[in-house]
Amino acid sequence: MIDIKSLTLPELQEEMEKLGEKTYRAKQIYGWMHEKLADCFEGMTNLSGALRERLKKDYELVSLSMIQIQTSRQDGTSKFLFRLPDGNMIESVLMRYHHGNSVCISSQAGCRMGCRFCASTLDGLKRGLTPSEMLDQIYQIQKWSGERVHNVVVMGTGEPLDNYDALVRFLNLLTGEGGLHISQRNVTVSTCGIVPAIRKLAEERLQITLALSLHASGQEKREELMPIAKKYALFEVLEACRYYFEQTGRRITFEYSLVSGINDGEEDAAKLAALLKPLNGHVNLIPVNPIKERDYVQPDRRRVINFKNRLEKSGINVTIRREMGRDIDGACGQLRKSYMDMEKER
Repeated sequence: MIDIKSLTLPELQEEMEKLGEKTYRAKQIYGWMHEKLADCFEGMTNLSGALRERLKKDYELVSLSMIQIQTSRQDGTSKFLFRLPDGNMIESVLMRYHHGNSVCISSQAGCRMGCRFCASTLDGLKRGLTPSEMLDQIYQIQKWSGERVHNVVVMGTGEPLDNYDALVRFLNLLTGEGGLHISQRNVTVSTCGIVPAIRKLAEERLQITLALSLHASGQEKREELMPIAKKYALFEVLEACRYYFEQTGRRITFEYSLVSGINDGEEDAAKLAALLKPLNGHVNLIPVNPIKERDYVQPDRRRVINFKNRLEKSGINVTIRREMGRDIDGACGQLRKSYMDMEKER
């Protein structure tokens, strides 16, 4: 069956022509899926009964099942566990800010990148998500909350650039005409540093923000935290980031998880400042979210502030990520991992 929600409008028009339907039917169906967020063909009431039956027979309309929701009592952050049509699990997060709602979505079921502080990778990669499965995380959350989504971050379970073609199609569907009308400038894609894919994405000339998971200021320490660094050296990754900026004009965000006693010292801050000074990027400091499978812990608040101050004195633009959802399974992959472990024990 054809995954109809992953089709562009021109592709959907071609499908309608094959069915002997007028091409305007495509725009109606597209609007039902991406504006009215329909979960089934039956509800598309301005289509004929015969067409709806044909659509049910030949096309799959992906709709994720919401299995579990955790909502923080501290800040209202909500974390969602979704079941995919094939039974795999993914998670998404809704974060409410004064400037609008942000949704953090997954791009894969599991992950094969092996980053040491991330729960997403502990059970390996199951598969990449389809564009429709990425979209439907946003659609289901918007329907559940009754509130508009303003910003989308592809930073949940999985490595987005390891699912490149589906990611780019998703981005075009999300930000194109006939959908939620989210600006590309309100979309962030995170990567651990797959160099060829960063360069390829640069040449798409999208206006999204690219966020590099850096987490270390030197090659050796980065390899310790992120196995992908053994394949792509730090200097190669930063050159790819420079190329991305040259092609798109979009400043890179460098994500840096602070791990107590590992990468949070004065020397680390000085090396990081020297490394990033020529790149005119923005550093987002993230006190690491502890997971039970690792013994990494957060630095105390004083060390985090000292690290930030050291970067700022060197002329680096830096923020400390506001911690949200600390009283729920907040780290990437935690809710999915907890649920899967519980299922195994049954």
